Amino acid sequence: MNTSIADNIARVRAQMAAACQSAGRAPDSVQLLAVSKTWGPEAVRQAHAAGQTAFGENYIQEAVDKIGALKDLPLQWHCIGPIQSNKTRLVAEYFDWVHSIDRLKIAQRLSDQRPAQLPPLQVCIQVNVDGGETKSGVNPPDLAALAQAVAALPRLQLRGLMTIPEPAETDAQMRAVHRQAKDLFEQLRAHGLPLDTLSMGMSADMAAAIAEGSTMVRVGTAIFGKR
Repeated sequence: MNTSIADNIARVRAQMAAACQSAGRAPDSVQLLAVSKTWGPEAVRQAHAAGQTAFGENYIQEAVDKIGALKDLPLQWHCIGPIQSNKTRLVAEYFDWVHSIDRLKIAQRLSDQRPAQLPPLQVCIQVNVDGGETKSGVNPPDLAALAQAVAALPRLQLRGLMTIPEPAETDAQMRAVHRQAKDLFEQLRAHGLPLDTLSMGMSADMAAAIAEGSTMVRVGTAIFGKR
């Protein structure tokens, strides 16, 4: 087990603070989401002991088992991977957030299956900003209609957008892609959607994402190590 998870979290938070300072932003304007997929409950416990409370998971059954093993801790769980129709009930019952909605059918199932005693599921729409052929996400021309439909569902609360762009050769190119996502985000806000979350940036492109307005970065390797 990686015994330096606390040190890694401190290092990542320092990098986030430096990126915020460079961008003229307040350090608390960006949230750290620790991506704990493929890591066991003990690694999450170590991260929690270092002050981390929000965790991202890609694999739903693995996450559900982990959530059960860690139910004694006050953690917030984010589903950041693709969701198949046969897994929506588990997501609706166990997670606090979903970042990866890319079609209305999945959103409708999540809303229908969200238990009444739980608060609304907090959701982001995944946008394929750079047109990667193998990437999930709604294409930008179809975003506005999907966002309005998701925002109308009773057991979901639409919070914003999520992106996973392809790596770029230069920082300027990476920033340009992130800027496209921020522009889409602001267009939806201008049309009356009260969005506040731009889930954008990972270990390799965190600074570029923060420079362009990310409010939540998803960091796994830099915290837990290589898988």
